[in-house]
Amino acid sequence: MAFVEKKVDHRLVGREEIDAFVARLGKQISEDYKGKELYLICVLKGSFMFLADLIRHIDVPCEIDFMSVSSYAGEKSTGIVKINKDLDKNISGRHVLIIEDIVDTGITLNHLMNLLSTRNPASLRIVTAFDKPSRRQIDIDVHYIGMEIPNEFIVGYGLDLDGYYRNLPDVEVLAAD
Repeated sequence: MAFVEKKVDHRLVGREEIDAFVARLGKQISEDYKGKELYLICVLKGSFMFLADLIRHIDVPCEIDFMSVSSYAGEKSTGIVKINKDLDKNISGRHVLIIEDIVDTGITLNHLMNLLSTRNPASLRIVTAFDKPSRRQIDIDVHYIGMEIPNEFIVGYGLDLDGYYRNLPDVEVLAAD
């Protein structure tokens, strides 16, 4: 699909605000997992920037793995969750923290939580940069939330539209068609 330029309507979250909530989350996670080792699962592709920033604020031993999961086509959730890349290691007996860019409908994370819980982790929690509870279709317990946002389609800071806009340093709302 060719790139279709959309104009940025307005900035929703600036870098300073992102940096502040990432530091807050890293501190809270470090306190909650003091004396334990963490296994961080970055949900690709949108969470890579959040993970890179967050891990610098976590001061407990941790290992990183990646999963690639898809449930979107353009701006719409398909409702079907597809695992494109699974974990490289066994998580049995480990303290697992799923790193997510945004929690929207809850469908993807519900699927991931159900799948990963069958692998017997010692604990399984979610941290998200952005939470959009007004769009929730499935009730899901998000343990660490960077920021709650309104029901707008956002890009930047790793979030995309058809693979584009991930490189924007701030979180932007695209203009409606």
